[in-house]
Amino acid sequence: MFRNYFKIALRNLWKSKGYAFINIVGLSVAFCVSVFLFLTAYFSLSYDNFHADKDRIFQLYLFANDPERVDRTASMPFPITPALKAEYPEIESIARVVNGSDVVEYQGKFLDKNIKFTEPDFFKTFSFPFLQGNAQSALQDLSSIVITENMARAVFGSEDPMGKAVNIGLDGNKKQYVVSGVLADFPENSSLQFDAFLRSENIGGYQQQKDQWDAFSHNVFLKLKPGVEKLAFEKKLRPFTAKYFADTFTKLKKKGAKPDERGDLYALRLQKLEDIHFEREISGGKGASLVYALMGIGLFILLIACINFINLNVARSFIRAREVGVRKSLGALKQQLFFQIWGEAGVVCFLGFLAGIILSILLLPAFNATFNAKLTLGYIFEPDKLALLFGLFLFVTLLAGGYPALQMSKFNAVEVLKGKVSLKKPGLLRNSLIIAQFALSSLLICCTIIALQQVDHLRKQPLGFQKEEVISIPVGSKVNGQAALQRMRNMLAADPNVIGVTGSSVNLGMGRDRSSSRSVLGFTFKDREVNTDWLHISYDYLKTLNIKLIDGREFNPAYPTDSMGRVVITESMAKAIGEKDPVGKFFQTDTAGIKHQIIGVVPDFNLYSSKSEKKPITMYLSHTDDIGYIFVRVTPQGLAASMEKLKNVWKEITPESEFIGSFIDENTNAWYKEEERLSQIFSLASAVAVILSCLGLFAVALIVMEQRTKEIGVRKVLGASIASLVFVLSKDFVKLVLISILIATPAAWYFMQLWLDNYPYRIEINPLVFVAVGAAAMLVAIATVSFQSIKAALMNPVKSLRSE
Repeated sequence: MFRNYFKIALRNLWKSKGYAFINIVGLSVAFCVSVFLFLTAYFSLSYDNFHADKDRIFQLYLFANDPERVDRTASMPFPITPALKAEYPEIESIARVVNGSDVVEYQGKFLDKNIKFTEPDFFKTFSFPFLQGNAQSALQDLSSIVITENMARAVFGSEDPMGKAVNIGLDGNKKQYVVSGVLADFPENSSLQFDAFLRSENIGGYQQQKDQWDAFSHNVFLKLKPGVEKLAFEKKLRPFTAKYFADTFTKLKKKGAKPDERGDLYALRLQKLEDIHFEREISGGKGASLVYALMGIGLFILLIACINFINLNVARSFIRAREVGVRKSLGALKQQLFFQIWGEAGVVCFLGFLAGIILSILLLPAFNATFNAKLTLGYIFEPDKLALLFGLFLFVTLLAGGYPALQMSKFNAVEVLKGKVSLKKPGLLRNSLIIAQFALSSLLICCTIIALQQVDHLRKQPLGFQKEEVISIPVGSKVNGQAALQRMRNMLAADPNVIGVTGSSVNLGMGRDRSSSRSVLGFTFKDREVNTDWLHISYDYLKTLNIKLIDGREFNPAYPTDSMGRVVITESMAKAIGEKDPVGKFFQTDTAGIKHQIIGVVPDFNLYSSKSEKKPITMYLSHTDDIGYIFVRVTPQGLAASMEKLKNVWKEITPESEFIGSFIDENTNAWYKEEERLSQIFSLASAVAVILSCLGLFAVALIVMEQRTKEIGVRKVLGASIASLVFVLSKDFVKLVLISILIATPAAWYFMQLWLDNYPYRIEINPLVFVAVGAAAMLVAIATVSFQSIKAALMNPVKSLRSE
């Protein structure tokens, strides 16, 4: 019986090749796009899930219900970790994680590596597997280092790294460490990225900071013992916070701060491990909006393909009505007919699914390149991913094939053979589905245009400095930044194409080293809580970046004392300290520290992102602190040859270090990477959705014209013109598209308003966007339907009236 069903299914598909082709192409494209989107979203949502006991692992953060704004920070003081471990037996393990990078030397080989500082408890908290050594002994000694498998290959090659010594640091700061463990390389979906671990006691300045409760510099992770509830433990932390942060409570109360809904004015809280990758404020994550957008778009596209399938099968059910009637009269049962018709749908779905998988394999490299994804063929064919793909197949088969099969199996045999077949309101379902798919398509198009406008707005947003014609050169760890900067100044002094050379501890935008660092200092000034970015710069910083002074002066070699507590601040910093005329004023970051004198004020500028408000910045000069980046401004005339010239200069200054310079305007474009990805995804989804919707509309229009063949013939005999026939045949479809636009417009406006509210610098949605999208959708629909309408209107009425 099943073999006969299969043969009949193949014959019916061959008989209606056009409809089968439309269904298979639509489903294959939808499957392919949905597989990519769902797997990308699945990968993002799987971040840090590989850790054992992940539900018991948390990151500490401090909550302050400041009346000016609620503040959350994961930056912790050094003494908090041992204090918590000593006072709370509910903690199974706790460890600091301090970010760092340094140069690793082994037998004349120098490598820049991401080296973090922590405690032995780190390996009890997280389950990064050891290939050599073990968690109990790995960091017991202060001179021990734990490295990854990748670093072991890079440093030692095929040698066994265990017990071998490496040097970390440059010249005066160089220290020797012995390899005591090798970790397996961390998975791609790990929030913690590293090359090696050292003990936190090895951090420079540790002895001065280990007892300072007001020096916030690193993250702390802990694992609670089984059975300890997060909220209950947070309540237990209240006395601890009151004891060690009493000054902060006093300052907040002076400002008029009130407890929040949980009764906290200032509190230590726990952030779940699974939230770290996405949370923006505490962890600096990218947010989950892109992930949910991916999932939503994947569902939209699948739904549109299913709508096409349902519409075509329901519409064709009238053509196949007599076949069903004959089968019923010969004794076929309802369930037999259902399974046969559903089986045909299953064959179409399987062919579409298979074609979609083949398309996925062929287009995978292009998808990875376009959306910066990390999917591989092996990743797609893992058991859980195959289960997901099979689930998609069943979902589409049940949804798109089951309903039409159920409706056709219910036909009354007698009425069907008399030619009186009809569904209850047969056009209602078809029309509703057409409205749904065009509403989804219009929604995606509106979102695409608004996202593109926002990206363009961010790109044009004034940054507060001139980004054009400036080259950023990462110094790296193999050379002293101060010395490299001075040598570069000397070598470029006579070059007429060079306008300015300066240096800083922080890059502008994301350079080719893909590295970023930030130093935020919090202190109290005249009973005001002040948080400022603490930025180390060199001479000519303002000149090179074309930042204009509002008041005072910039750092100048003619003033030797500029490196001794003198600072240049931004307007926001002046407001933060409450000084209308700040030049010449002094402030202290702590009672025992030096007094900083303000010598200049500049306009606010974006140091880290144009997507957030400009923060207070304090710039200082130092002849000993590291210079991480060198900036060179060139003339427009010398722009073409400048990069090659600097590459040669850099090779002469530090031949062992690679030149990875880039233009700052390219670096700042990386700030909009997520938004550009989102707009690209919307563009792809919109194109696919429109094509699938038009494909479905084209096929439904074809079937409707076939059903109205006699009507068209009668109208022509009675004198109807081709134009009037096209109007009559097309107007119903145009009405449906118009309704879909009316549904999509408020939905698009609502969702994009929510998205735009995440940006302090945002566009206002222009109503003309919806008008343009509506007009475009109408034109596309009219063009799609008119082709069949004109073809039907041109048909010979004699043939039409003979048609059965």
